[in-house]
Amino acid sequence: MSRYCLVTQRGVMSGNNVSHANNKSKRRFLLNLQQFKLYSDALKQDFNVRLSTRGLRTIEFHGGLDGYVISTKNSKLDPFFKRIKKRIAASK
Repeated sequence: MSRYCLVTQRGVMSGNNVSHANNKSKRRFLLNLQQFKLYSDALKQDFNVRLSTRGLRTIEFHGGLDGYVISTKNSKLDPFFKRIKKRIAASK
């Protein structure tokens, strides 16, 4: 599983460690990815997703998983969330 957030579409960044003597060495900036279990009220089902904490705040801002998926354009959604959106539309 690659290290990127399904909501924010952010991945691992690279940069430099810079010492006091201004020596530079490569390093990686990792996301704060966490495993979450999100519940869909429309589908009555849990989904296990790996999100950054910022991605979880975005979902909570939109009123949960269903609110986020419905209010976001398909072009901005990850394929995982597109499938959920399709299932929600079919259940109505």
